[in-house]
Amino acid sequence: MTNAQTAVKTTYFSILSNTSLALIKGITGYFGNSYALIADAIESTTDIFSSFLVLFGIKYSNRPADKNHPYGHGRAEPLITFLVVGFLITSATIIAYKSIKNIGTPHDLPEPFTLFVLAAIIIWKELSYQFVLKKSKETNSSSLKADAWHHRSDAITSVTAFIGISIALVFGKGYESADDWAALFSSAFILYNSYLIFRPALGEIMDEHLYDDLLSEIRRVSSTVDGIIETEKCFIRKAGMKYHVDLHAVVNANITVKAGHDLSHLLKDTLRTEIPSLGHVLIHIEPEK
Repeated sequence: MTNAQTAVKTTYFSILSNTSLALIKGITGYFGNSYALIADAIESTTDIFSSFLVLFGIKYSNRPADKNHPYGHGRAEPLITFLVVGFLITSATIIAYKSIKNIGTPHDLPEPFTLFVLAAIIIWKELSYQFVLKKSKETNSSSLKADAWHHRSDAITSVTAFIGISIALVFGKGYESADDWAALFSSAFILYNSYLIFRPALGEIMDEHLYDDLLSEIRRVSSTVDGIIETEKCFIRKAGMKYHVDLHAVVNANITVKAGHDLSHLLKDTLRTEIPSLGHVLIHIEPEK
């Protein structure tokens, strides 16, 4: 299965998971008098739409290169990540506004059964986070990583809801707003996570160098190619699930132009075989001094 196929399959998992949990949270929050759970349902609903965006971004970013896009369509993925962050910020703002409004409004205590539902949700969302994050690392997908953090943020907002409802139930009348304070705290955490997701996607768009481990691997593989004495400059930029590389390789100064040309192709083929995550590889041949 290719990276793109794995990412698409993982995104379908997120869509089904978020849809089911949004319904469960919304129904439980409504009948259980818990705005923290309803706030959680709002976030899960936005997660559904953001997962569809991730799905579109993954499929579009993996379209083959064409005349107008010689490096492919990989940059669509971080752009989709920005939209996902926008959904997160929107949901956090809605939750914060409703929480502040409810804190000053008298309402009934949450029902005890909401805690059992939340406990199951917390476990499921944390397992979902671990699963999607693992797949994002396997596929080098920034938008899939953003989707993973949706699951983690959902788990933590559910934890805050659990704490808020527990406080309200333990201390009773006068502590009804603990549930709403929990929802307000969760909105702040969502905003913080939004930054954590946004920052690496921005680095990808700006061609920021964040790939020291890959750089070391490129140099190691290059050293195994007969005729390559050493490597000098190496620039890496990420687009979608692929890394594009510009590499300067040092060869014997006395070989022919054709021999140098053949060596560059051998090095390129070796790198792309040994490191499947590489996309375009441009080799510049340097004579040994």
